[in-house]
Amino acid sequence: MKATQRDFAATAARAARQCKIFFFCGPDEAGASAAADRIAALLDDPGERVEMSGGDLRKDPVLLADEARSSSLFGDARHILVRANGDEMHDALERLGQVIDAGEGEPCPVLVVATAATDKSRTAKLIEGREDSLVAMFYPPDLAAVTQSVRDMANVAGLRLPGDLAERVARASSLDVRLAQSEITKLALYLDASPQAPRDADAEALDAIGAKTEEDGFMPLVNAVLSGETGRLSGELHRMRETSMNPVGLLLAFERRVAQLAGLSAKLGPRGDVNRLLEAEKRARRIFWRDERDLSVQLRRWRGKKLDRLVARLVELHRALLATNQSAELLLSQGLAEIARAAAARR
Repeated sequence: MKATQRDFAATAARAARQCKIFFFCGPDEAGASAAADRIAALLDDPGERVEMSGGDLRKDPVLLADEARSSSLFGDARHILVRANGDEMHDALERLGQVIDAGEGEPCPVLVVATAATDKSRTAKLIEGREDSLVAMFYPPDLAAVTQSVRDMANVAGLRLPGDLAERVARASSLDVRLAQSEITKLALYLDASPQAPRDADAEALDAIGAKTEEDGFMPLVNAVLSGETGRLSGELHRMRETSMNPVGLLLAFERRVAQLAGLSAKLGPRGDVNRLLEAEKRARRIFWRDERDLSVQLRRWRGKKLDRLVARLVELHRALLATNQSAELLLSQGLAEIARAAAARR
């Protein structure tokens, strides 16, 4: 079974009933992780969550099948969540499929979030034809898609959320559906909303549960780095440490902005007019007016092969952060300083 973010919501309930193996992949790691959480919530009895590493399972492929067939300490239900890179899970999932086909016990559900993998990867090809498996591909979302997702979240939580406020939540979350879900959950608790007792949400309530200023968000640091504003970099990195920003969440904000730059660059072409393009995108409501200045600077600094190298560097940095949690903040600071210097060089 295959799905994308467009049809995942429609297939999720059936997949949760039918499948034992779930492979969530694509460049939108936030969307893939949110999908894994959605499936876990839909399981008849999710029980205990057991988290495993793709790197460990690459070294010992038999471990996954053994863990999936074992019971929890008290014999209760369980499901396994694996975070992996690329095709690390290929041999482990191949072994798990062999165990299932041989009828060697009833395994618990296995949910894999695979960074840097696609639905064309070896692992996806291995399991996509199985009736007991789901392969779901997630691309970086646009503002309209996340805004609609926010409204859907609000409906489920018992919130009547106007379109402009849903868009505000989407922007404040840097198009990260996990952060958006967190904001909707807080808003529902603040208003004591539920599906049985819906409540109207307004800007005042959103202000009460949200960040006090824009400076508490990721985007000032994202813009300082990608615009090559090295003079601001020290202060922004200090703010990152003082406010305990999540390194992976911050890097995801960088990845979404760079994906946006790549899309705009493709529309622009080698000799296009940056100002004319951004004005057209703003009129079509594909970019926010507040982002126009920063995008204008960044489009001029990141073009062609230089933009390709930036994408590759962010992927490399993402892998390093996931592999080394203890020094994630230091690794990220070093990587962002390197990117800021490259942006400032203009070449």
